[in-house]
Amino acid sequence: MSLKKTVAVVFGGKSPEHDVSIVTAVASVIKPLKLAGFEVVPVYVSKRGEWYAGEEFGEIGAYRTGKVEELMNGSRAVKVEMGGGLKLSVGSGLRKKEWGIDVVFPATHGAYGEDGSLMGLLRMANVPFVGCDMEASVVAMNKVLAKQVAEASGILTAKFVSFSRGDFESGRDEVAGRVKKQLKFPVFVKPAHLGSSIGITKVKGVAGLENAMEVAAYYDEVILVEEAVENLIEVTVPMIGGVEPEVAMVERPMNLGDGEVFDFEAKYIREGGKKSGEKSAQGYSEIPAKLPEGLYEECEDTARDVWRVMGLNGIARVDLLIDEKTKKIYFNEVNPMPGGLYAHNFAKAGISNVKLVEKLVELAEERFAERARVKSSFETNYLKQF
Repeated sequence: MSLKKTVAVVFGGKSPEHDVSIVTAVASVIKPLKLAGFEVVPVYVSKRGEWYAGEEFGEIGAYRTGKVEELMNGSRAVKVEMGGGLKLSVGSGLRKKEWGIDVVFPATHGAYGEDGSLMGLLRMANVPFVGCDMEASVVAMNKVLAKQVAEASGILTAKFVSFSRGDFESGRDEVAGRVKKQLKFPVFVKPAHLGSSIGITKVKGVAGLENAMEVAAYYDEVILVEEAVENLIEVTVPMIGGVEPEVAMVERPMNLGDGEVFDFEAKYIREGGKKSGEKSAQGYSEIPAKLPEGLYEECEDTARDVWRVMGLNGIARVDLLIDEKTKKIYFNEVNPMPGGLYAHNFAKAGISNVKLVEKLVELAEERFAERARVKSSFETNYLKQF
């Protein structure tokens, strides 16, 4: 890789997953990019949506201690220029800092970033960017749309019902009636666009349904309710690549949160507390997953099918649900920017964190070059008639 390549790492953002994004960027993206020889520009997006850039925003201590507020107060927001590429600048005159960006590495999670919003902006800026493209990100981050695409492609999914927050608020009894009529308990109630298991509730009977829907509606405008898979084995499959993905290791989460939900607490807090002396947040899984004969390979094949039909690219993680008794595999959801890049899993597969980010930058540039082959203008005499 050229030492002259400048990579902007964008993280934070107006999302409930803001804090997870910071950890992904600082620990799993910025540090290995620097070790790989790139010039890295940390671009922090505040919870209010302002953009800030500079080395000081790439240090975890600023966020752990709350110093980031002080840094923002003493800094000017980033100026973004999109003429013939992407340029970022801060300040003016002799104090002006300016960066010409070769590649953008989005490390955002959830809304206003991972959901395709940032990818659309970067496409307009005509700059290569890491990870899934805009269309795939939109599909992947909408759990309802992702399930519909999977079903239409012959990929098995658990039965589900979806509705808008407006539908719920104007007709709670009607919505609850639909769920009770079409699904059997227990069910999972989820915000349609969030990751990191935020806002998810397992409901074992009618009594807790309305409250669970209220929680989901607090975080999202679309709510998904799906049947729980019986005799459950949950697995997750990280992948990297272009049209044809390379599967890392099929992984089985082993620690469930309260209420049998692999929730935010279980993923990022309970197993990650250094004070407790327990393993890191990535130490709660079985890698590779020990599955009944034939299911491991079938999980890999199903994940590849999901990758292809949803047009995923760069990196993504496909989550699957297995009924151990029937041996059926159900598509659950896609994460187009896995927290921490799931670097622990790729490491088990022989891909170091440094090699992982190098490969992702390379894939971003390859896709950019391929898209450049598509003609984006069309000459006509249309305007001459006016």
